[in-house]
Amino acid sequence: MSESPTLAQVLASLPEEERIILTLHYMRQMTSAEIALMLKVPERAVDAVISAGKARLSAVLGF
Repeated sequence: MSESPTLAQVLASLPEEERIILTLHYMRQMTSAEIALMLKVPERAVDAVISAGKARLSAVLGF
């Protein structure tokens, strides 16, 4: 029987930009606007990554 992946394993498997955005949002509790300013990307792009990441994490981790 295989073990379920941990949050750290799932995050490590993501592309670097997605991993950074999700880490800043969920672990550092930064807003989309703060992340967008910090990374110099549009806020809509940050929102899209957070939305897709949340769905991916939920599916993989069973939340």
